[in-house]
Amino acid sequence: MADQVQVTARQRTILTAIIESYIETGEPVGSGTIARLAHGEVRAMSSATVRNEMVALADAGLLEQPHTSAGRIPTARAFRLYVEQLSGGARISAARLPASSRRHIDSSFVGLASTQAVLERTSHVLATLSSGVGVAIAAAAEGDVLEHVHFSRLAAARVLAVVVTRSGMVRDRVLALDHDLTLSELETASNFLNEQFRGWSIEQVRTELARRVERERSEYHRLLNAVQQLWSKALPESGPRTQTVYVEGVANLIGVNVDADRLRDMLVALEAKQRLVDLLNAYIDARQQSVRVVFDLEEQAPEMAGLVLIAAPTHMAGEARGTIGVIGSKRMDYENTMNAVSYLSRVFDRIVLHPNE
Repeated sequence: MADQVQVTARQRTILTAIIESYIETGEPVGSGTIARLAHGEVRAMSSATVRNEMVALADAGLLEQPHTSAGRIPTARAFRLYVEQLSGGARISAARLPASSRRHIDSSFVGLASTQAVLERTSHVLATLSSGVGVAIAAAAEGDVLEHVHFSRLAAARVLAVVVTRSGMVRDRVLALDHDLTLSELETASNFLNEQFRGWSIEQVRTELARRVERERSEYHRLLNAVQQLWSKALPESGPRTQTVYVEGVANLIGVNVDADRLRDMLVALEAKQRLVDLLNAYIDARQQSVRVVFDLEEQAPEMAGLVLIAAPTHMAGEARGTIGVIGSKRMDYENTMNAVSYLSRVFDRIVLHPNE
């Protein structure tokens, strides 16, 4: 582990300079490059001193040398050490995000009408700010409550269901029914659900409908059967726990220095959005307060080897709203990305939705 590596203050300074140079250029870094840096503690070091310390850092498993170059590049262990150093210092703070980025974020969320719209916009903003893949995952809505439901007839035995929950999530689904329902029957069903169950949790609605169907043996039973069929197809058994995933910026990974086969595997993994849900749920706890950086993504998803996740939970009005983050290469700008994710996670708490606009 990175925290078990013993390095001196001078070695840490040199390692930081190497990592930041490598992030900026993507090229192996030589001792001469570091010695020529005209700022900070590095300025006082000779090329020979830097070269000797780089040898020591390589022996510690923090630098490696590509076959085709005399320069060195940071190892995964070095990046972990670098992020630990950033996290423990004053450089990682939502307030440290450049004012231009903060203004861009703030203006991006004005006038949005639902949590769904906020999360979708979040993935776009993160992709833009980080040059990585922006990811936003809605919290599992197991305890969410019904605000409104509407059914529209599309064709024979095909219905569009729109379910709006109290948290602002909107679910729409095209339903293939066992038998056709008239416009009047669909309107009656939606009115029944809205009048009887507005404010009920999604699971409570399912349970109560099943109970009433079992109990009733009348014309009312025919209505209940229609309502139950519509509800069960609009929100199937796993529906309330299904997490909506928004991904943007996959094209940013094209520039990652990986072979074509591995890039294809990564793109497939990003398209299989349930994999992203599993990945973020494995690493990000809704109770945590800070941004987390995860390097070992391949432990959960082998096709993500070589990528890094920077993520944080989000809350609105004190309630968990999901997880936001960036997936990118080890060469990402950690400081800027960590600060962007941190700032965005705090923006959620002060977003005011405008559902009637």
